[in-house]
Amino acid sequence: MQYEAIRVEIDAAAHLATITLNRPEKLNSFTRAMHTQLHAALDEALAAGVRALVLTGAGRGFCAGQDLADLNLEPGASTDLGAVIEEQFNPLVRRLQALPLPVIAAVNGIAAGAGANLALACDIAIAARSASFAQSFVKIGLVPDSGGTAFLPQRVGMARALGLAITGDKINAEQAERWGLIWQVVDDAELLAQATELATKLAQQPTRAIAAIKRAMRASTTHTLDQQLDLERDLQRELGNSYDYAEGVQAFIQKRAPRFEGR
Repeated sequence: MQYEAIRVEIDAAAHLATITLNRPEKLNSFTRAMHTQLHAALDEALAAGVRALVLTGAGRGFCAGQDLADLNLEPGASTDLGAVIEEQFNPLVRRLQALPLPVIAAVNGIAAGAGANLALACDIAIAARSASFAQSFVKIGLVPDSGGTAFLPQRVGMARALGLAITGDKINAEQAERWGLIWQVVDDAELLAQATELATKLAQQPTRAIAAIKRAMRASTTHTLDQQLDLERDLQRELGNSYDYAEGVQAFIQKRAPRFEGR
């Protein structure tokens, strides 16, 4: 399917989808229409049975967050930003976090505001060496949204999270990697190839287990130890009855490579 602001490529043989934010002239900043198209693209990818997803941006930026031109900024009649968050960004972040497959952000340039937190909402973020990240909300009198106030302290600690949020300063990809904000930095020319290689590898893994790992890791931020132990028990019981567990055990016994199917 064709979308104006989103490009979708599905490799059926590799069970892989690559979704590209495609408003390069606007640094892939979001409009209402772009949100709708991205959800449709995710629907398309899931319907195709993909088992891994790469999210990237066209041109010189990954995503600059919200396109302010899509908002009404007239005093007394300005757009309700809470409604924009509730109706557009929050559902997207929740969906990316809950997708039953690995999601890799390939950050190809500036990731600013909600665009930075969109990358952090993915399971693994790989950045080009020339990429940068900025929590630019404070520069227009706002608070980090799209999960920023959760993702930042979890990944870099409170001191650095507050520093990034309060100053709005931009950090480069190598600093983001050193701080643990992202998984890996690669040379610009290798970004999409490296992200695709990792996604292709993960698509061959037991993706049902990967979905359970995502769920358990994210639950740990609000669970007590007892709650987390119970969740691990329940997930292990469920996965212990799966095809992939049986296949993995048989492959180990037979000293061969497993053939996982994500079920």
